Amino acid sequence: MITNEPKPTGDTGKSMNSYLAPLVQQIQPSGIRKFFDMAAGSKDIISLGVGEPDFKTPWHVREACVYSLERGFTGYTSNAGMPELREGIANYLQSRFAVEYNPANQIIATVGGSEAIDLALRALIAPGDEILIPEPCYISYSPITAIGGGIPVGIETFGENNFKLTAEALEAKITPRSKILILCYPSNPTGAIMSREDWEPIAKVVEKHDLIVISDEIYAELTYGSNHVSFPSLPGMIDRTILVSGFSKAFAMTGWRMGYACGHPDLISAMLKIHQYTVMCAPSMGQVAALEALTNGMEEKDRMTDSYNQRRRLIVKGLRDAGLDCHEPQGAFYAFPSIRRTGLTSDQFAQRLLLEYKVAAVPGSVFGLGGEGYLRCSYATSVSQLNEAIERIGEFVLQLERERTE
Repeated sequence: MITNEPKPTGDTGKSMNSYLAPLVQQIQPSGIRKFFDMAAGSKDIISLGVGEPDFKTPWHVREACVYSLERGFTGYTSNAGMPELREGIANYLQSRFAVEYNPANQIIATVGGSEAIDLALRALIAPGDEILIPEPCYISYSPITAIGGGIPVGIETFGENNFKLTAEALEAKITPRSKILILCYPSNPTGAIMSREDWEPIAKVVEKHDLIVISDEIYAELTYGSNHVSFPSLPGMIDRTILVSGFSKAFAMTGWRMGYACGHPDLISAMLKIHQYTVMCAPSMGQVAALEALTNGMEEKDRMTDSYNQRRRLIVKGLRDAGLDCHEPQGAFYAFPSIRRTGLTSDQFAQRLLLEYKVAAVPGSVFGLGGEGYLRCSYATSVSQLNEAIERIGEFVLQLERERTE
């Protein structure tokens, strides 16, 4: 007889959670995932929550991958990645951002930028090391730090300063146990950028306190009105910086899971040891696609960036017209409006907006210090969807004002 009852797993006499590592039990699930789960299965929801381009990977990139499969290119590559891809990355970084790396021993292809960050932290952290993290920030930095045995130390940034990191704020958090500074500019979730003038005092603090920097520059190509300044391009910073990036955002290749890390040969060698014992190498067909994107994909990249810029202007104006303060995001594809005037917490605002007006956005509180009172809205969606979402947000804000005056 067929039954849907679960099969017995053995009577241990205790919860299976008791077998889990205490550190893993302490880590909270993603705050972003919570809102995806709430939206799942609901109709007519407009999502401003996903940090993912709405463009498809360009045809020629997909065709390069298909052709590689047809030729039977389905085996392992070297652990560090195809030499041709590493050379392509080196040429790209030198021409676009004036940073030079030797593809033979200073570049490793990874399974997305996320693996590169994980490798860097695991290669560097000794138990008890403090990892400095400007916040609000990408939600993975602190959990990955904790899993690696480090202590995450948040540095709050502020909307009044366009969420830029300052040397004074960095200095205030440094202790004798400080070892690594994680940077993410252009910023997820704020859209903030840092100019060369902003970076120079940070570099002096880094050198003064002998810090290692992990610079997550996944949004480097998505800047509006100014060119991205890569942190390792500053004097004296290239040897003490691990540059992390990838193809997900600028080239619309999120599902390909292709990233890379660049740095001093000693640091990359240590990361490579972990990489070869965990994932062996990045997917070979993904590496072929990534090389094609670098070689022939710049025109499509520029067109996508121009489209994001149009949407950026649209959503910022729309949010301001709806009565929400919103600083000018100059990078990435996120707006980060303040919802403080409504009297709701970020979580309350996001939940009601989703349940009552069918717009999914992410509460700023999930991004760490300084995020409470804000809402992350991704504008990587169509103009028609953005217009409808802005209209619904405006109606919601008006409803909240009526409720406060009744």
